[in-house]
Amino acid sequence: MNKAVAVNDLGLKDYKETWDFQEKLFKSIVDTKIGNRNSLEPQPTNNHFLFVEHPHVYTLGKSGDISNMLLNEKQLEEKGATFYKINRGGDITYHGPGQIVGYPILDLENFFTDIHKYLRLLEEMIILTLAEYGLKAERSNGETGVWLDVGTPFVRKICAMGVRASRWVTMHGFALNVNANLGYFDNIVPCGIRGKAVTSMHVELGQDLDIEEVKEKLLGHFQILFEAELKIEPASIKH
Repeated sequence: MNKAVAVNDLGLKDYKETWDFQEKLFKSIVDTKIGNRNSLEPQPTNNHFLFVEHPHVYTLGKSGDISNMLLNEKQLEEKGATFYKINRGGDITYHGPGQIVGYPILDLENFFTDIHKYLRLLEEMIILTLAEYGLKAERSNGETGVWLDVGTPFVRKICAMGVRASRWVTMHGFALNVNANLGYFDNIVPCGIRGKAVTSMHVELGQDLDIEEVKEKLLGHFQILFEAELKIEPASIKH
């Protein structure tokens, strides 16, 4: 079991370029696992955790409904946004500046083989981080992600999640609204859920947050929850 996780902060990076990089890391881990099947000396598999901010982009999961995208191609262009259909679970969501997007690309066989537990621990990482800022966040039954004021008419989502897993290797991940422009969510039915609002940490707290500080807190909780050994790497996409 290799519990070392290489952490790479990519900064502001194009969605498609980052997706391709995720796929490359994902494939490398899967290829190692396949090669280990008949090997007398199995090689350890790597684990990665990418942080990134994306320019304005909407992504639709493989089970999503295109009708939840409320803009046409011309309107997207006018708003300076792009759109992709992708291979994660979940419906439609938005990524943009002021949002922390995290992509853990892990071989869960290094940690535990339970996708449900994996999602719950990612949610717990967010919940514990928000608690440090005085925000009481919760899960909502039957809905992935992290919410505020669950069970009230004022329920609102602060973190979206959507993952893909194959051969116990994960990709895609979570998007936490920190200083996000919430106006962009008006152009979609977020996660395909009607009648529920979206919020951001800066809206709830009445001030902009230090995104680097929030990332540090997220990593601290991730390290404890996954019993991981973090290795901070230079910010780059290696081709």
